[in-house]
Amino acid sequence: MSRQQQQSQGVVLTGYHSNAELLPKTGPSCASAQDHEPPVPSRRTGHYTVQQNQSAQHGDRPGPSTIDSATKATSTDPPTVLTYPRSQPSCSPKAGSSPRHSPNSRSRPRPPCQRCNSQDSLDELEMDDYWKEVENITRSGGEAGRGEGEIQEEEQQKIPEEGEQEEAWLTEAGLARLFDDSLAADQDQEEDNAVFLSTLTRSQVAAVERRVTSLQQTLLRRRNRQHVPDVRDIFRPPEKDEEPSKLKEGSENGQKDVTSAEAETELNVEVAFSEQALTYRDNHQRLKVTTSPNSPDDKLPNFKLLRDKTGQTRIGDLSPLDMKKVRRLVLVESTALFDTAGIDLKAHKAVKVKTKESGLFGVPLATLLDLDQRRAAGTKVPFILQRLISHIEEEGLDTEGLLRIPGAAIRVKSLCQELESSFHDGVFQWEQLKQHDAASLLKLFIRELPHPLLTVEYLNAFIAVNKLPTKKQQLQALNLLVLLLPEANRDTLKALVEFFQRVIDHQGKNKMTLNNVSVVMAPNIFMFKGFRSKVTEQQEFSMATSTANIVRLLIRYQNLLWTIPKFIMTQVRHQNMESHRKQNKERAVRKLLKKITTDKPSDKAVPEESSQGFIRVQAPQFSKVSMAVQLTGELQAADVLTRFLSQDSSVAVKPEELCLYEIGGNIKERCLDGETYMKDLFQLNPTAEWVIRAAQR
Repeated sequence: MSRQQQQSQGVVLTGYHSNAELLPKTGPSCASAQDHEPPVPSRRTGHYTVQQNQSAQHGDRPGPSTIDSATKATSTDPPTVLTYPRSQPSCSPKAGSSPRHSPNSRSRPRPPCQRCNSQDSLDELEMDDYWKEVENITRSGGEAGRGEGEIQEEEQQKIPEEGEQEEAWLTEAGLARLFDDSLAADQDQEEDNAVFLSTLTRSQVAAVERRVTSLQQTLLRRRNRQHVPDVRDIFRPPEKDEEPSKLKEGSENGQKDVTSAEAETELNVEVAFSEQALTYRDNHQRLKVTTSPNSPDDKLPNFKLLRDKTGQTRIGDLSPLDMKKVRRLVLVESTALFDTAGIDLKAHKAVKVKTKESGLFGVPLATLLDLDQRRAAGTKVPFILQRLISHIEEEGLDTEGLLRIPGAAIRVKSLCQELESSFHDGVFQWEQLKQHDAASLLKLFIRELPHPLLTVEYLNAFIAVNKLPTKKQQLQALNLLVLLLPEANRDTLKALVEFFQRVIDHQGKNKMTLNNVSVVMAPNIFMFKGFRSKVTEQQEFSMATSTANIVRLLIRYQNLLWTIPKFIMTQVRHQNMESHRKQNKERAVRKLLKKITTDKPSDKAVPEESSQGFIRVQAPQFSKVSMAVQLTGELQAADVLTRFLSQDSSVAVKPEELCLYEIGGNIKERCLDGETYMKDLFQLNPTAEWVIRAAQR
């Protein structure tokens, strides 16, 4: 073998180290370590530890050296051994930013590498704030809210066993009888389930059937575990979903290409989101969405809802009974939407852990609200969070780096302990609380919650939103997930995103844009206790931009996310109508009572007024008990309230404190949007009553 051949025997790559260093601004490939070019920060680097097989300088004895991962082999001879190469993360933190990096890898000098122009992540400089925030969180250790010697248990997640997830899903949807015939038969429940299933769309039915079939197969395997499995069952090809039929035109314009579909700004809430997604999938099977999910603030689509003359329904407008129906439908619809994209959500189940039962930090949200509601009935957001937000706003939102610049760790810990002891006594010295310290306390409050704000059950679903192919579908999924959150979590999240938007409104002074706020707050919202010990480094890197993007969408589209889509409301109305129809059939059996009811003289004023184009509006809480209102094409709910206040001078409330309620008929109770057109709503629900009373939002 020639001397030249001996010098090119190849190398052994013994491991990949993902870390960061200062890199030169130019240079298409990795240069030697001796180059001295002006450095700029980058986090897209890494290197392999290399062992040369033969060297002219070191003889036959191998010695360690390093080469950059982007270096191209110049030798034509193949390497002798390549051991488990690791994929380089698309966005890794700069040196010292992530505590996962060992001191050795930080101090090891490496040559420069070409900058990666990935379109799948936020701007590199903006992501600096994310990793700085992670570093601050890790450095604080999450112990600021704990007393001496107090140990807070980590949030535990239980990965469901085979079949448990489907069983839990069906139970949560109120459909446990579909897989368990041993449950006590409840006639009312049976009828309720029949009504519920009768209102589902094609894709929603498919989602239910898929989980029932999967659970039945699992239960069958459990019964037959003693049998030797057939090899054809083990290697059976995946079943193909039935070809979905075409939807009516207008559900989502499938004739447009991907770019124009993304450019659409109107959200169709009359057709189920999953049905729209099916149409999109059928028309774009061979296309991939290449638009970046992380465009600048002003490049996010300016989505708006199609105007509904029967009024927009927001969370809090419906009665608890109707909200229960909404939640069941939303659970099925959100699952169907993810199914259309082939996303299998592995929901985790929270395991009960020992938590604090009093205090401010590290207390479960529901417990904290229960304590606050004893002091003030109707409280929806914890007092401590409300007070921290109001203090930051009182100090002014023009402070540069608000939410990004952390307070002094030692001082924040001391302030936290002071708040724990003196907040409810009203003796805490708020005037001495610096703004950055208050912002750090706010973030600490979110992180210290024993259970994630987005809940263990739905945290993975929020993260999986990024896998949906279009911004429209991502927004639709977030809308459904917000509706699924427990009331306490949903109200607290709403208070936070509203506050974040007010901070962003002052970005000209505080330099905190939508992207800046999102990357800073993402780790605080998604990194619950013990999170970093449960994910790999690669998962953490990939989650960085994903979670920042979710926070970004929550803030930007908050006015849309806390609404109930019209197609869900239509399904709720159909369920109520079916229930009434069954009840009326039972009443019809009693002919004598029916005859008495028919012959009984009654006040026919309301039907007569309705037939003549009038409705009677009741106001039992006020001196003017009722008034007749003529229905016109332009009459809105706000006009009815204005007319009522003008006729009753004794009412000392503002119009925004009152609400016109739609009660009965095909809805239990609904507070009307001020822009609801009364004539259109009357045609939708002609047997409803109309009542003015104080808003209960």
